[in-house]
Amino acid sequence: MKPFTLALLSFIFLFSCKEKQQKINHPINYIIASKSDNIKRVLNSITNHEVQFRYTEIKKTNGVYVFNNFDFNTNSNNYFYPASSVKLPIAVLTLEKIFESEGYTKDTEFFIEGDTLKTTFAKEITKLFAVSDNDAYNRLFEFLGQDYINKKLKDKGINNVRIAHRLSTDNADNVTTKPLVIYTNDSTTINTNAIINSPIAPLQLDKIKKGIGYINEDEVLQNQPFDFSFKNYYSIDAQQQVLQRIIYPESFSNEQQFNLYLDDLSFLKKAMSNTPKDAGYTDSTYYDSYVKFFMYGDTKKPIPGNIKIYNKVGYAYGTLTDCAFIEDTKNDIRFMLTATILVNSNGVYNDNTYEYESVGIPFLAELGREYYNYNLQKKQN
Repeated sequence: MKPFTLALLSFIFLFSCKEKQQKINHPINYIIASKSDNIKRVLNSITNHEVQFRYTEIKKTNGVYVFNNFDFNTNSNNYFYPASSVKLPIAVLTLEKIFESEGYTKDTEFFIEGDTLKTTFAKEITKLFAVSDNDAYNRLFEFLGQDYINKKLKDKGINNVRIAHRLSTDNADNVTTKPLVIYTNDSTTINTNAIINSPIAPLQLDKIKKGIGYINEDEVLQNQPFDFSFKNYYSIDAQQQVLQRIIYPESFSNEQQFNLYLDDLSFLKKAMSNTPKDAGYTDSTYYDSYVKFFMYGDTKKPIPGNIKIYNKVGYAYGTLTDCAFIEDTKNDIRFMLTATILVNSNGVYNDNTYEYESVGIPFLAELGREYYNYNLQKKQN
């Protein structure tokens, strides 16, 4: 399915008022015909918002799940900052590296050289999804290293991705990782060596420089575009490729799958679908949709028990992203949705003036609801 581009929008809108059945027949037309102000105000300004999304239908054919993708404005050459969405591949590759190891499991305790926290891989993965903990991501990043991450993804046929740095910490892009001390039992430890990774090369992508200015580390406004060429890169296509291999591994060859113990895969899926309270967070700050933008991101009400959202969000530098498998066990509905939107109307980066709550999250929440309703209507016809 070829992506919808800006040039096609004027043509598509001519058909937005046709009868309901015709809208339902194509999932992109269904969104374009939406009467929601949260959708319309974004689609009326998609150049400013750099919107990309992919909706995926899932069908079982001859015992194998197959994916039918419908793209809106997706282009792997058009860069967007993925923020915390990169935590999903780090989580699954941590479990794969443990699978390849001898003498320890996801429940093995460890600490990072220079860190004060003794923890387990399972605890860090849980925090990574439940509240999008940056320190948890950084600890797992030290365990893996950039070269391991990028080689593993490439070997599985996942392209248009480059993981280069840690998140929200000093020396984020240091190519040398810190050693780990891993406890194989109460009295025996394994001391890993620091990993020296390849130098980080600048990305050669469109829209890699954004905006009209940015606030630098000295809190001084720089009147030039913000350069993302040394940042992480994780395209819409790559995000769904990772998600599909986790939710439906049997749809891929052995070479394309992640190598995990079955109980580790079950643990990962549970961590992805957990709400903060499921993971033990009782603070009212961490409501059910704290890191689930689709369908419920614009409300603090509990998510119904029959709705399971296996996802990872990202938000930083005015960019919001969500990659999710959404399942309604009561109504037998399941689909995948990945989307990104830029909400930085003043064009200045690092000033913490972004329209997350007023534009970005309402759009993503409504997009998820629209596709859920799309599936409900298909069931009724």
